[in-house]
Amino acid sequence: MEKTAEQLASLKTLTMVVYALQVASVFVGITAIVGVIINYIKREDAAGTLYASHFDWQIRTFWWGLAWTVVGFVLLFAFGLGLLVWFVAGIWALYRVVKGFIKLNDNQPVVAA
Repeated sequence: MEKTAEQLASLKTLTMVVYALQVASVFVGITAIVGVIINYIKREDAAGTLYASHFDWQIRTFWWGLAWTVVGFVLLFAFGLGLLVWFVAGIWALYRVVKGFIKLNDNQPVVAA
């Protein structure tokens, strides 16, 4: 079913909010959880639009970011390398948020490349 201009505008705003929540998670980690919950709840609404790719991108960013955070935590105590893992994971997550937001601003889907 074709989305109305109002529905598309709402999805774009929601996508921007989730990117902002991902950035805010650097300071308040719970915001990333709120963002991914929004993604899962609204994923069906975004299906068939360019925002679906952003939702998938945001969901993958969350889960991979969480995985690397856990790996960093384990390595922090095992070998002292956790801070390095967290730093690299933080740069990676920042790249994904910036890339996604730029594509969103240009009204383009985001694709892994």
